[in-house]
Amino acid sequence: MTEPHEVVTMGRIGVDIYPLQTGVPLQHVETFGKFLGGSATNVAVAASRLGRSTAVITRTGDDPFGVYCHEALRDFGVDDRWVTPVAQYPTPVTFCEIFPPDEFPLYFYRQPKAPDLELHPGQLDLAGVAAARIFWMTGTGLCEEPSRSATLAALAARAPGREEAVATVFDLDWRPMFWGAGSAGQLTRSEAAQAARPYYREALAHATVAVGNLDECEVATGTREPHACAEALLAAGAELAVVKQGPKGVLAVHADGTVAEVPPHPVEVVNGLGAGDAFGGALCHGLLSGWDLEYAMRYANAAGALVASRLACSSAMPTAPEVEDLLRA
Repeated sequence: MTEPHEVVTMGRIGVDIYPLQTGVPLQHVETFGKFLGGSATNVAVAASRLGRSTAVITRTGDDPFGVYCHEALRDFGVDDRWVTPVAQYPTPVTFCEIFPPDEFPLYFYRQPKAPDLELHPGQLDLAGVAAARIFWMTGTGLCEEPSRSATLAALAARAPGREEAVATVFDLDWRPMFWGAGSAGQLTRSEAAQAARPYYREALAHATVAVGNLDECEVATGTREPHACAEALLAAGAELAVVKQGPKGVLAVHADGTVAEVPPHPVEVVNGLGAGDAFGGALCHGLLSGWDLEYAMRYANAAGALVASRLACSSAMPTAPEVEDLLRA
């Protein structure tokens, strides 16, 4: 029997097609780079780069981009045993525009349906999910069936009180277009948030850690004030609430009363996309290391800052010496 993974993530995978030119509208970009992408996938890569054993549960298309995803995962040291093909849907691709320091529009191509939303409860290795020291799932996995039922089944498999378990993390990961909002959908952002909130509440009942920015916390809790968000997430079932506040830094509140409020680490931003996933992988590393809350937040902020100072997402995830060097600086 193989050793349990330290971190198992579940959610999106795809190919990021990012401009190699900054400050240029997408229609005028001439050169692009191809990178492994998807939030849950990037978190697994980020934790692997920090020395943790990781795996991702997801699905790709049965196509060359799907083969690329497998090859990239293995190159990053992420176990791909739970990544399976879906014949009828193509592997998603995502384009972005890069306008530093704070404008990075994303364009998702996930039609007619993304393979990662075709995860079925009966296909899951629930024993592997239960055995992981950290299980990380995302809000996107709740947006459609059968992924919604599979995600909730994975959460239910995380038996409370198991000594080896460190955390069950709910990355609130709010993408309104995946819930039917915007030009391609029938709902307003507010209506999409109201539709998502019951499923977010159901997932929070199983999570020990909740992580999200203010928009995501508002979807889960109905409020935007950071401390109120944190308290609402704790009341919903989490033991640790992590509220990302952009330029104001991060607020972390533990159910035992410990509070850490840490400013962002200053860097020259190249591409802010992926910084949150680096933060997530570093948060897993800090939880596994047993660090105090303030240092874990500082470390995760530094990991996110390093990725924000680089062009790509997955291939930009930092190593532990790089994070430590930035903290010392």
